[in-house]
Amino acid sequence: MLLLRKPNHADRDRGVEQDHVAAPPAASLPAPSRQSLRGLDWFIFFLADVQTGFGPFIAVYLTTQKWTQIEIGLVLSIGGIVALIGQMPGGAIIDAAKSERLVAALAIMTIGACALAYAAMPIFPVVVAAATLHAAASCVLGPAIAAISLGLVGPFAIGERLGRNARFASLGSGIAAAVMGTVGYLLSSRAVFLVTFLLVIPTLIALSRIRENEVDIRRCHGEMPPEAADRADTNIWHLIRQRPLIVFAVSVMLLQLANAAMMPLMASALTARSSQWATVLVAACIIVPQAIVALLSPTVGRQAQVWGRRPLLLIGFGALVIRGLLFATVRDPYLLVLVQVFDGLTAAVFAVMIPLIVADVAFGSGHFNLAQGIVGTATGIGASLSTVLGGYVSDKFGNATAFIGLSGVAATGLLLILLVMPETRRTA
Repeated sequence: MLLLRKPNHADRDRGVEQDHVAAPPAASLPAPSRQSLRGLDWFIFFLADVQTGFGPFIAVYLTTQKWTQIEIGLVLSIGGIVALIGQMPGGAIIDAAKSERLVAALAIMTIGACALAYAAMPIFPVVVAAATLHAAASCVLGPAIAAISLGLVGPFAIGERLGRNARFASLGSGIAAAVMGTVGYLLSSRAVFLVTFLLVIPTLIALSRIRENEVDIRRCHGEMPPEAADRADTNIWHLIRQRPLIVFAVSVMLLQLANAAMMPLMASALTARSSQWATVLVAACIIVPQAIVALLSPTVGRQAQVWGRRPLLLIGFGALVIRGLLFATVRDPYLLVLVQVFDGLTAAVFAVMIPLIVADVAFGSGHFNLAQGIVGTATGIGASLSTVLGGYVSDKFGNATAFIGLSGVAATGLLLILLVMPETRRTA
C-alpha cells in the first residue's frame, strides 16, 4: 500500500512545489493485483504491435497501389500535423475522462477500423480519413497508458512501472516489425493491415484484464483528494508556469531536434557506402536500440528513484552527443550498427523520464495528462524541424557537418539540464 507524506523543508529545497502532497485515505488506494499489472503489460505489448502496422508499411502498401510519392507524402504529412495538433487536446480528454480504460478501448477500436479501411479501400479520401482518425486516436493512447499506470501504482512506484512499460512496448514493436515484414513478404503488403486489425482483439482482451476499481481516478489525473489539495495548484495557468515543466519541454524539443534526423541521415550514408547490404544494416540499426531499451528500461525506472531524475537525463543527452560525433567520424558500415547502442541508451532513458518527470511536476494539479500533451507537442515540433534542418545542412555541407551540428544541439540540451533543470524526484 502506497501512502503519501507531507513534505518537509528538504523537499522544497529541490525546486519542486510539493506543499499539496498529503496522505489520502488508505481505503481509496487498493494495491494493484497481479492480474491488473499483467494486463497492463500485455496491453502495452499488443498496442505496440498494432501501432507498428502503421509505420513504414503504409508507404510500401500505397506504392504497390500505384500511388505517387506526392500523394503518399501528403497523407503522411496530414497524419503528422494531426498528431502534433492533437497532443494537448488528447491529454485534456484523458484528464476529463471518468474511465481511462473506456477511452483507450474506443481509441483502439478506431485504429482497428482505420487498418481495415486501408486494406479494403486504398483510395485517397478513405486513406486521408483513416490517417486523420489514426493520428487523433493515437494522441489519447499515450496519455491513457501513463494515466492508467499512475492510477494503478501511484507516484512513488511510477518510475519502475514506466520502465516496465517501455520494455513491453519495445518488445512488441520489435516482434511486430519482424512478423509484419514476414507477412508482407510471404503474402502481400495489404495483409499487414489485416493482421493489424486482428491484433486489436488481444489488445482489448488485455485491457479488460485491468480492473477498473484498482485504477484510482484521482491519481490518473495527478490529483490529490479534495481535503488535501491546494486549489491554487489545480489552476491550468499555474501548471503551465511551472519552471521545471517549461525547462523540460524545451529540453525534450532539443532532444528531438538533435535525434530525429540522425537515423535517416545515417541510413542514406549506409546506402551510399554499402548499397548491397544497406537494407540489412538499417534493419540491424533499428533492432539494436529496441533490444537495449527492452534490457535497460526497468533499471532506468528503478534508478530514477535512487539517483534522481537529473543524472539519468544527463546520461541520455550525453549518449546522444557521443552518437552524433561517432556518426560524423566512423566510416565502417558495420561499426555504425554498434554506434546504435548509444541510441538505445538515450531511448531507454527518455521512454521512462518523459512521463515520469511530467508526473513529478504535474502531481496535485489534476492536469497530468494535459502536461503530457504540452511535452508531446514540444516533441513533435523538435522532430518536425530536425529532419528539415538536418537534410538541409547535409545537402549544403555534407553528412559529417550535419552530425556534428546535431551533436551540438544535443549538447545544448545537456547544458540546459545541467544548469537550469531542477531535480523533481519525490520521496516516500
